[in-house]
Amino acid sequence: MIQFAIVGMGFIADKHIAAIQNAEGANLFAICDTNPDRLVLDDENVLKYTDLEKMLTENPQIDVVNICVPSGLHATLTKVVAKYNKHIVTEKPMALNSADAKEMMEIAKDAGVKLSIVHPNRYRPAIMEVRELMDAGKFGKLSHANATVRWNRGQEYYDQAPWRGTKQFDGGVLMNQAIHNLDLLLWFMGPVKSVQGMVATRFRDIETEDVATALIEFESGALGVVEAATTVYPQNLEESLSIFGESASVKVSGKNAVFIDTWDVEGYSEDEVKALKAKIQNDPWGKKGHDCIIEDMVAAINEDREPEVGGIDGYNPVRLIEAIIESSETGKRIIFS
Repeated sequence: MIQFAIVGMGFIADKHIAAIQNAEGANLFAICDTNPDRLVLDDENVLKYTDLEKMLTENPQIDVVNICVPSGLHATLTKVVAKYNKHIVTEKPMALNSADAKEMMEIAKDAGVKLSIVHPNRYRPAIMEVRELMDAGKFGKLSHANATVRWNRGQEYYDQAPWRGTKQFDGGVLMNQAIHNLDLLLWFMGPVKSVQGMVATRFRDIETEDVATALIEFESGALGVVEAATTVYPQNLEESLSIFGESASVKVSGKNAVFIDTWDVEGYSEDEVKALKAKIQNDPWGKKGHDCIIEDMVAAINEDREPEVGGIDGYNPVRLIEAIIESSETGKRIIFS
């Protein structure tokens, strides 16, 4: 039985608790938060702590720590957890800058522990269908892709906690909302060669951007367009990912990117496309992404392999976001080395 502990008992911790409880071979052993009022859980068998190091010192049987604290603390707590040789599952974004993300990977490697990043959207049924198509080479040579997040986050969202919308602990629309979409974009399109970006803070009283656009050149020669905003009135409009190749044009969309909007693929009949869209329509969310992440960590430990969504998968979108913001600030195209 793989023993899990959670540090940070805010909103997202509920998803981790449920995922651990649902996963075969996993057990929630302990929870930790500096605020004792958050240590409320209807399970007397789960130990409760307000000090992370005390929890790890007193309980060597803990195998994995899930880091669910504000984003700006992910790197700091990764250092603490790795020091005790515990495997790590950390929420997105992996870190708020690429230097911290790179250090997290190095720390995990040096400690000999596994590092998994929570990018659960990879496990959505429509996305998995696109991945299968890509892996089979059905797109042919890639032309370009478009990643769009047109959402609404009112000022009240940012006012829920003092760390929201800050550069030190949270990040803006790219790091907080669009990072899942950007992860998918990079997963399908591969490494970035250069980026030109523009970001702005138009409506919200925050330190970070609430709207962003970018043009990407991938190492393959394909191009990409990014649009991300939390300024869309009056509510979430859409999240979409479109990929265009020599022999396939695919768009996954909806208010969240869960439905197949376009599936024009060479060799697919009209009936096959209709059946695929109906299958996704009947179960657009599939198994919860957090469940998949936890199940994979259990399997990675038991099989002594790397997690499916590892440190490099957390690093890549952070590096891209950093470059978009740097490009906006300098007015220059950022070339990736």
